[in-house]
Amino acid sequence: MASDNGPTLITSVQRALRLLEAVSAHENGAPAKQLARETELPLATAYHLLRTLVHDGYVRKLDDGGFVLGDKLQALQNAGRDQVLLSRVRPALAALRDELATPAYLTFYEEGEIRVAEIVDGPRAPRVDLWVGFEDAGHATALGKCVLRELDDDARRDYLARHHLPDLTPRTVTSLPELLRRLDSAPTDPAVTDLEEYALGTVCVAVPVHCGDILGSLGVSLPKEQRSRLPEIPSRLVPVANRVTRSLSLTI
Repeated sequence: MASDNGPTLITSVQRALRLLEAVSAHENGAPAKQLARETELPLATAYHLLRTLVHDGYVRKLDDGGFVLGDKLQALQNAGRDQVLLSRVRPALAALRDELATPAYLTFYEEGEIRVAEIVDGPRAPRVDLWVGFEDAGHATALGKCVLRELDDDARRDYLARHHLPDLTPRTVTSLPELLRRLDSAPTDPAVTDLEEYALGTVCVAVPVHCGDILGSLGVSLPKEQRSRLPEIPSRLVPVANRVTRSLSLTI
């Protein structure tokens, strides 16, 4: 327990946050003495907190002695932005799940990889077991193939040069020419399917979405026994994908 004469942990947190606010107000950096003055902290306390913040990556010390915000804080800011964006689209994904009685998936193509951003499932709509990560299965999933089809030629070649085509099921396309032929066979059809190519017993369908300049895909999965439903699902997916794109395009 902290003594009455010393700062509590809460006080230390408050002081660190005040320092971060002060640092953020100086785009080109500010020295410790100035930051201590602006936050009304003893210089020794400011130095101690700044050293801790630098060590943990929340603040960066410049060669001239000034302090600016660090990369970790920027990463937290980006993560918070992503959470806000996803919170906007979860209701649409949940409504899609309830309407079709299927799990709904959202992916994005970021930093050269196809990544799952959100899955909305439930007891009546269980998700597919992602036994192989999407980074290694873009060629075998409807969600991944939908993104690959939307990429320009250079970006697609770059992706396929960095990823081999593992044989995940007997139905997986492992021939690059055949995969490219299938991706380009129906350019006007918004929907892409996966017929047990990722997991036996499961079929999927996906359509494109966008988050600004970032490509993505929205899709659902079904047991193979419900394969006859696939033709009707794209007409339900496309309006939801358009709503998701509009929500993700709003500035926060």
